[in-house]
Amino acid sequence: MGLKQENLKMVGKLGVITLGMFAFGYALVPLYKAICEATGINVLALTERTVPGAQPKVLNTQVDRSRTITVEFDVNARGPWHFKPAVRTLQVHPGELTTVLYEFQNIQNRTMAAQAIPSYAPTQAASHFNKLECFCFTQYTLAPGEKKEWPVAFVIDPKLPKDVTTITLSYTFFEVGGKVPAAPQGMVGRGPAPAAVTSQGAV
Repeated sequence: MGLKQENLKMVGKLGVITLGMFAFGYALVPLYKAICEATGINVLALTERTVPGAQPKVLNTQVDRSRTITVEFDVNARGPWHFKPAVRTLQVHPGELTTVLYEFQNIQNRTMAAQAIPSYAPTQAASHFNKLECFCFTQYTLAPGEKKEWPVAFVIDPKLPKDVTTITLSYTFFEVGGKVPAAPQGMVGRGPAPAAVTSQGAV
């Protein structure tokens, strides 16, 4: 047998092997699905079976849907600005991620720097009210008449005591370096007013 014939024979064998490898690769997918369904291991999600390419919905198993907490949003809006929550109250489940917007406008004819200070009622709720995003984390500078919308994203710890069914989140806006506004009526007699905010890093 000549060298040319041997080469052709070798090429033919390699071609058969290559085709076999491709065929095996294509057969793996249906074979894998069949094995998974037969054994019950790694069964594909229902959404993937019915809607090609759909992503399965991931549920937060930490949400306590047996409890509902009423969260009230309040502000101390004393001063030359408009400051209010987009909604006044929400019903949330412990462990559920919730976002609420606050609206702010500088109605002065000058630029101002301000920062928000949060407070909670009852006070025991403070350690269970976890803010993931909040405008109170830093101070902001707003031009005359400038409007802003800021989100507060929070999760209430499921370990919140069972007797707490309502939480009030209140914000007071301080002008940085300016005079601290007087305490709301309900706070009178509870101690001296806090000092003016002169640095970043509110809780």
